[in-house]
Amino acid sequence: MSAVLSLVEKKLASLPLPVQVVLPSGETAGPADARIRLKVKDNSTLRHLASGEAGTLGEDYVEGKFDFDGSMRDLMLLASSILPDSPIETAKGNWFTSMKRHWVSIQRHSQARDARQIQFHYDLSDEFYQLWLDPRRVYSCAYFREPDMTVAQAQEAKLDHICRKLRLHEGERFLDIGAGWGGLLLWAAENYGVDATGITLSKNQHAYVNRLIEEKGLSGRVRMTLLDYRELDEAWPYDKIASVGMFEHVGRAQLFEYFSKLRRLLRPGGLIMNHGITAGGVYNAEVGAGMGEFIEKYIFPGGELTHISNELAQIADAGLEDVDVENLRPHYARTLWAWSDALEARLDEARKTLKGENAERSLRAYRIYLAGCAMGFEHAWIALHQVLLQHKPAVGRRDELDHPADLAYPWRRDYIYR
Repeated sequence: MSAVLSLVEKKLASLPLPVQVVLPSGETAGPADARIRLKVKDNSTLRHLASGEAGTLGEDYVEGKFDFDGSMRDLMLLASSILPDSPIETAKGNWFTSMKRHWVSIQRHSQARDARQIQFHYDLSDEFYQLWLDPRRVYSCAYFREPDMTVAQAQEAKLDHICRKLRLHEGERFLDIGAGWGGLLLWAAENYGVDATGITLSKNQHAYVNRLIEEKGLSGRVRMTLLDYRELDEAWPYDKIASVGMFEHVGRAQLFEYFSKLRRLLRPGGLIMNHGITAGGVYNAEVGAGMGEFIEKYIFPGGELTHISNELAQIADAGLEDVDVENLRPHYARTLWAWSDALEARLDEARKTLKGENAERSLRAYRIYLAGCAMGFEHAWIALHQVLLQHKPAVGRRDELDHPADLAYPWRRDYIYR
């Protein structure tokens, strides 16, 4: 037995599930009936396996340095079991690292660069996303209000959950920042009668949603614009604003500017729903063990995370008040597994929707990305927070119970669920 094979066998013996590894030499380690079979083509992959570099292993898979037989769920169980430490701990930095990240964040988020980064991800292929998202193409955390909901039902529940939290009323001016494929924009218009404006930096999403608006006969009171949030006109403030899945693209160094802009876009007493992924650790801007670097390289260039504590600090500094905070972390784990399972069931169709020389690399990257993020939410390395914000009104008249009469939300949060 070679020395490499001996080391591999020792590593495999420590894992919580049976794994077989086929070495570049053709030698095998582990049982033939293992649940996962890794076919390694480059010895560097063995080093990454031994050292627990989960993100680098993901890159090795994308670049074709190994293949595997077995389920994606078992592959993620393997990935989590080889980590030498919590990815939250490994992503912590000293003061110099923190200052460097802050400077990088400033440099990487110009309007032109943000547009390119959004188009890199969302303009990959509409047909590809359609294969594994729900019919409304809602590309954000679902809300499993009932345990037996499908992901499509849970996405509709999420859209309504947001509308209820915002207390949308007929005729209100509603802004959806980063409106995606129009799920929330159209739900709010059709079910709550609002005058709705959506913005996006994705050319594909812009064209798709405008076709839907036309088909549904909503052109009079729903519009979708290709626009950066920083360019929105502040002259006519909105009654309610939603930002769903866009906060992660803003950048840590731009958060004060972002929330300040939202405040200026909102009338006094109005409400904002900020729905976004947050870091599991206080000091890290990404998941450690190479996983953050993987997402930056292959999926979301320019994406940055912050802890909920920093988000709330930036909100307060910008002159907004947080009135309700809800962590939907388990819901996002379930959402991502539903997406991953749907993609895994249609891999051959997915290959046909992706064009160009990098098509196979893109498919491999998304397989790892969806399942890896599901694993991250399961382990609380990342979270998903809905934060309801108010542009604080000046206290004027009071009602018969001596409560301020101009509050935008009730005193009890059960209004969300009735």
